[in-house]
Amino acid sequence: MMNAIAGAFSIVARHALAAAAGALAFSAVAAAQTTPAPAPAPPKHVVKPPRKKEPSPPPQPAQQQPPQHAPQPPPAASQPQVPVVFSPWTKVCPKNQNNTQLKQLCMTLKEVRLETGQFLAGAAFIEQEGEAKKLLRITLPLGMQLPQGMRLILDNEQPVPGVYVTCVPNGCMADYEITAEFVARLKKGQQLLLQGINMPGQVVAYPIPLTDFAKAADGPATDPEVFANAQKKEWEERLRQQQQKQAAPAK
Repeated sequence: MMNAIAGAFSIVARHALAAAAGALAFSAVAAAQTTPAPAPAPPKHVVKPPRKKEPSPPPQPAQQQPPQHAPQPPPAASQPQVPVVFSPWTKVCPKNQNNTQLKQLCMTLKEVRLETGQFLAGAAFIEQEGEAKKLLRITLPLGMQLPQGMRLILDNEQPVPGVYVTCVPNGCMADYEITAEFVARLKKGQQLLLQGINMPGQVVAYPIPLTDFAKAADGPATDPEVFANAQKKEWEERLRQQQQKQAAPAK
């Protein structure tokens, strides 16, 4: 079980970095080709600056009744009702052992898991050396309705819809192409809210605190092996404490 927990970070990070490398390099490769380009990948959603809120309409007279078939508000998002554990924002820049000529790719990510170590959701800011394009990769757990897509909400800004691009053993991912201006808002923000629709048709939401995101993104990278070992030790200690609680006689 511990091997699965210790390797969970590597699974998500490896797939996220590999897919992001292709996405970030796509425009440069396409420009250099002289032969007809292959069919383009599914478009990514570009996060635009927040729109100004429209002024609220004046209140209607009390005697005016709403139409009988007025649209209903969307169902309220349900927050996880079980204790969860957040990993710290961590920047990793794995070296490509197969091709040292590739530009360095770095990812600053944060995950939320159950106390058992089961992955729930995560967010990763991905950037490549010398590339202006940045990606924000959101991962939600398996069991979501993929055709419905997902939504990303930064603080009180308007929700931004996203389309799932791939799934890995831990969950399914959606990519957002983001600007430097949006990155600046992330660094000053308080929370990212990740929303999806589960199989029963309920809206589920996973809040990702942005505390220390700027410090991690602008700071030095952590060695992936060092981080993986630290995570492994943390989860081993958590499981040990849980086992002790379960074994303790009830008072």
